[in-house]
Amino acid sequence: MRMRALVTGGTGFIGTALLVRLSSIGIQCVAAVRHQQELGLAGVIQTEIGEVTLQAQWAKALYGVDTVVHLAARVHVISDSLLNPIAEFRRINVQNTLVLARQAAALGVKRFIFVSSVKVNGESTPVGVPFLADGLNFPVDPYGISKMEAEQGLREIASQTGLEVVIIRPPLVYGPGVKANFAALMRAVQRGWPLPFGSVHNQRSLVALDNLVDFIVVCMTHPQAANQTFLVSDGQDLSTNELVRGLAHASGVPARLLPVPVWAMRVAGVFFGKSGAIQRVTGNLQVDISKANRLMGWVPPVSVEEGLRRAVAGTRKP
Repeated sequence: MRMRALVTGGTGFIGTALLVRLSSIGIQCVAAVRHQQELGLAGVIQTEIGEVTLQAQWAKALYGVDTVVHLAARVHVISDSLLNPIAEFRRINVQNTLVLARQAAALGVKRFIFVSSVKVNGESTPVGVPFLADGLNFPVDPYGISKMEAEQGLREIASQTGLEVVIIRPPLVYGPGVKANFAALMRAVQRGWPLPFGSVHNQRSLVALDNLVDFIVVCMTHPQAANQTFLVSDGQDLSTNELVRGLAHASGVPARLLPVPVWAMRVAGVFFGKSGAIQRVTGNLQVDISKANRLMGWVPPVSVEEGLRRAVAGTRKP
């Protein structure tokens, strides 16, 4: 029987790429959307769910579904204007996730893939001491806390119902169509702007969009993925210095790097209220993906160089 998968967040950065991949390998896809729109993907069934609430009824979207891939979420917000942001993160990322999972279990769905975040583990690591998939968790912001609480709720549902839950925690995801800070960095490199990262020799794990999609697809069917938590990355960590050089090479432009001392950047970050941003570009965050290889034999199919090339190509207009 042909496999059928429900993908939430199917119109987003990751969801769109996942739907393309699933359709190409013959998996029938249902995309849960708030409002009907043109996805441009043959064979993908759209199910309009409107605004998701605690009373949401997922029966139509879940009809005949074997696997749910839950991508929809309230994402990390750098400057949150809400007076109580944790409440909104919990409503969307925790409560709504668990509503969907409970209904999926009741309707006989076999597996629930939850794309969480490395922020559940924490914000930084010492060099050479990566986060482990089954290590301790230290989320520090509302987004990371909400993802951790959703994970905890899903594990409880799995133990009560037999629903197979797979939790995937990616670090920063980049690829064609990437937005936010990564897109801004690409534009700066392509425009030849001098960047103050010449003395930054940190180590950060990233994951190319195609690698993450490939890993999700493997987790949808591999028997060893059931009820496991995984970290995923490209398997090759980069310093911000190396990332800029890689983007410049992929863009066919010279890398313009200024050797500004890291301590000076951090002092400036405090002065201008940008300490968090400076920490992200100068600090370390590494993940260990050996569990995925050990249990499922998974290795990232796309190299860092190719992933950066695809990201750059995806930003250029024909």
